[in-house]
Amino acid sequence: MKGNTSQLNWLDRHVDATLEVEPAVTTNPVDYYKNVPNVFASLEKVHGAIDEHDLDRMLHHLVQLRASQINACAYCVKMHTKEARDDGETNERLDRLAVWEHVNDFSAKERAALGWTEALTQLDRKTDYGALRAELRQHFSDAEISALTATIAMINLWNRIQVSTH
Repeated sequence: MKGNTSQLNWLDRHVDATLEVEPAVTTNPVDYYKNVPNVFASLEKVHGAIDEHDLDRMLHHLVQLRASQINACAYCVKMHTKEARDDGETNERLDRLAVWEHVNDFSAKERAALGWTEALTQLDRKTDYGALRAELRQHFSDAEISALTATIAMINLWNRIQVSTH
Protein backbone atom coordinates (compact mmCIF):
# COMPACT_ATOMS: atom_id res chain seq x y z
CA MET A 1 0.00 0.00 0.00
CA LYS A 2 2.85 2.34 0.90
CA GLY A 3 4.51 1.71 -2.45
CA ASN A 4 1.31 2.53 -4.26
CA THR A 5 0.96 5.83 -2.37
CA SER A 6 4.50 6.83 -3.21
CA GLN A 7 3.93 5.95 -6.88
CA LEU A 8 0.79 8.07 -6.89
CA ASN A 9 2.60 10.99 -5.25
CA TRP A 10 5.42 10.73 -7.80
CA LEU A 11 2.86 10.58 -10.62
CA ASP A 12 0.99 13.58 -9.22
CA ARG A 13 4.23 15.58 -8.90
CA HIS A 14 5.43 14.48 -12.33
CA VAL A 15 2.13 15.29 -14.05
CA ASP A 16 1.87 18.65 -12.27
CA ALA A 17 5.42 19.56 -13.22
CA THR A 18 5.08 18.64 -16.88
CA LEU A 19 1.64 20.03 -17.60
CA GLU A 20 1.93 23.56 -18.81
CA VAL A 21 -1.12 25.58 -19.50
CA GLU A 22 -1.04 26.94 -23.03
CA PRO A 23 -1.94 30.60 -23.34
CA ALA A 24 -5.35 31.14 -24.85
CA VAL A 25 -5.03 31.54 -28.61
CA THR A 26 -7.46 33.94 -30.20
CA THR A 27 -8.47 34.28 -33.80
CA ASN A 28 -9.58 37.87 -33.33
CA PRO A 29 -8.13 40.38 -35.79
CA VAL A 30 -5.04 42.30 -34.76
CA ASP A 31 -5.68 45.97 -34.01
CA TYR A 32 -2.99 47.40 -36.27
CA TYR A 33 -3.89 51.02 -35.53
CA LYS A 34 -3.40 50.41 -31.83
CA ASN A 35 -0.19 48.40 -32.20
CA VAL A 36 1.66 50.52 -34.76
CA PRO A 37 -0.20 53.84 -34.89
CA ASN A 38 2.76 55.73 -36.35
CA VAL A 39 2.86 53.40 -39.35
CA PHE A 40 -0.82 53.90 -40.10
CA ALA A 41 -0.62 57.66 -39.58
CA SER A 42 2.17 57.72 -42.16
CA LEU A 43 0.22 55.57 -44.60
CA GLU A 44 -2.80 57.85 -44.36
CA LYS A 45 -0.62 60.86 -45.23
CA VAL A 46 0.33 59.25 -48.53
CA HIS A 47 -3.17 59.84 -49.89
CA GLY A 48 -2.87 63.58 -49.42
CA ALA A 49 0.41 63.56 -51.31
CA ILE A 50 -1.13 61.56 -54.18
CA ASP A 51 -4.15 63.88 -54.29
CA GLU A 52 -1.83 66.83 -54.90
CA HIS A 53 -1.28 65.42 -58.41
CA ASP A 54 -4.92 65.95 -59.44
CA LEU A 55 -5.75 62.47 -60.67
CA ASP A 56 -9.33 62.60 -61.95
CA ARG A 57 -11.65 61.68 -59.04
CA MET A 58 -13.89 59.39 -61.11
CA LEU A 59 -10.86 57.52 -62.39
CA HIS A 60 -9.51 57.37 -58.82
CA HIS A 61 -12.77 55.75 -57.68
CA LEU A 62 -12.87 53.27 -60.57
CA VAL A 63 -9.29 52.16 -59.93
CA GLN A 64 -9.79 51.77 -56.19
CA LEU A 65 -13.04 49.90 -56.63
CA ARG A 66 -11.68 47.58 -59.32
CA ALA A 67 -8.64 46.60 -57.24
CA SER A 68 -10.89 46.05 -54.22
CA GLN A 69 -13.16 43.80 -56.29
CA ILE A 70 -10.20 41.72 -57.47
CA ASN A 71 -8.83 41.47 -53.92
CA ALA A 72 -12.27 40.48 -52.54
CA CYS A 73 -12.16 43.23 -49.93
CA ALA A 74 -15.84 43.65 -49.06
CA TYR A 75 -15.22 46.61 -46.76
CA CYS A 76 -13.30 48.52 -49.44
CA VAL A 77 -15.78 47.62 -52.21
CA LYS A 78 -18.61 49.06 -50.12
CA MET A 79 -16.64 52.18 -49.18
CA HIS A 80 -15.34 52.95 -52.68
CA THR A 81 -18.72 52.29 -54.30
CA LYS A 82 -20.33 54.78 -51.93
CA GLU A 83 -17.61 57.38 -52.49
CA ALA A 84 -17.92 57.00 -56.26
CA ARG A 85 -21.71 57.44 -56.12
CA ASP A 86 -21.34 60.43 -53.79
CA ASP A 87 -19.04 62.05 -56.36
CA GLY A 88 -21.52 61.44 -59.20
CA GLU A 89 -20.52 58.10 -60.71
CA THR A 90 -23.47 56.23 -62.20
CA ASN A 91 -24.87 52.98 -60.87
CA GLU A 92 -24.80 51.53 -64.39
CA ARG A 93 -21.03 51.97 -64.75
CA LEU A 94 -20.38 50.75 -61.22
CA ASP A 95 -22.54 47.69 -61.88
CA ARG A 96 -20.47 46.82 -64.96
CA LEU A 97 -17.01 47.67 -63.63
CA ALA A 98 -16.28 44.00 -62.91
CA VAL A 99 -16.73 43.29 -66.64
CA TRP A 100 -15.20 46.53 -67.96
CA GLU A 101 -13.36 44.73 -70.78
CA HIS A 102 -16.64 43.45 -72.23
CA VAL A 103 -18.77 46.61 -72.20
CA ASN A 104 -18.61 50.03 -73.84
CA ASP A 105 -19.24 52.06 -70.67
CA PHE A 106 -15.62 53.14 -70.19
CA SER A 107 -13.48 55.52 -72.21
CA ALA A 108 -10.15 54.51 -73.74
CA LYS A 109 -8.41 56.48 -70.98
CA GLU A 110 -10.35 54.64 -68.28
CA ARG A 111 -9.75 51.30 -69.97
CA ALA A 112 -6.00 51.96 -70.02
CA ALA A 113 -6.09 52.79 -66.29
CA LEU A 114 -8.21 49.74 -65.50
CA GLY A 115 -5.82 47.50 -67.45
CA TRP A 116 -2.92 48.96 -65.47
CA THR A 117 -4.88 48.41 -62.24
CA GLU A 118 -5.48 44.77 -63.04
CA ALA A 119 -1.86 44.19 -64.04
CA LEU A 120 -0.56 45.70 -60.79
CA THR A 121 -3.17 43.91 -58.66
CA GLN A 122 -2.87 40.43 -60.16
CA LEU A 123 0.84 40.12 -60.73
CA ASP A 124 1.71 37.79 -63.58
CA ARG A 125 5.21 37.25 -64.96
CA LYS A 126 3.76 37.07 -68.46
CA THR A 127 2.29 40.59 -68.32
CA ASP A 128 3.72 42.95 -70.94
CA TYR A 129 4.09 46.07 -68.79
CA GLY A 130 5.72 47.93 -71.66
CA ALA A 131 2.62 47.58 -73.82
CA LEU A 132 0.43 48.68 -70.93
CA ARG A 133 2.63 51.74 -70.32
CA ALA A 134 2.48 52.60 -74.01
CA GLU A 135 -1.32 52.49 -73.81
CA LEU A 136 -1.27 54.64 -70.67
CA ARG A 137 1.00 57.22 -72.35
CA GLN A 138 -1.61 57.78 -75.03
CA HIS A 139 -3.85 59.26 -72.34
CA PHE A 140 -1.68 60.28 -69.37
CA SER A 141 1.52 62.18 -68.65
CA ASP A 142 4.29 60.38 -66.78
CA ALA A 143 3.33 62.37 -63.66
CA GLU A 144 -0.27 61.17 -64.00
CA ILE A 145 0.90 57.59 -64.53
CA SER A 146 3.01 57.92 -61.41
CA ALA A 147 0.03 59.18 -59.37
CA LEU A 148 -2.15 56.43 -60.83
CA THR A 149 0.46 53.79 -59.95
CA ALA A 150 0.74 55.13 -56.40
CA THR A 151 -3.05 55.03 -56.08
CA ILE A 152 -3.13 51.41 -57.24
CA ALA A 153 -0.28 50.46 -54.91
CA MET A 154 -1.98 52.07 -51.93
CA ILE A 155 -5.37 50.48 -52.52
CA ASN A 156 -3.70 47.08 -52.83
CA LEU A 157 -1.93 47.71 -49.52
CA TRP A 158 -5.18 48.76 -47.79
CA ASN A 159 -7.06 45.80 -49.31
CA ARG A 160 -4.51 43.38 -47.93
CA ILE A 161 -4.59 44.97 -44.49
CA GLN A 162 -8.39 44.89 -44.44
CA VAL A 163 -8.62 41.33 -45.80
CA SER A 164 -6.25 40.19 -43.02
CA THR A 165 -9.01 41.09 -40.53
CA HIS A 166 -11.62 38.80 -42.15
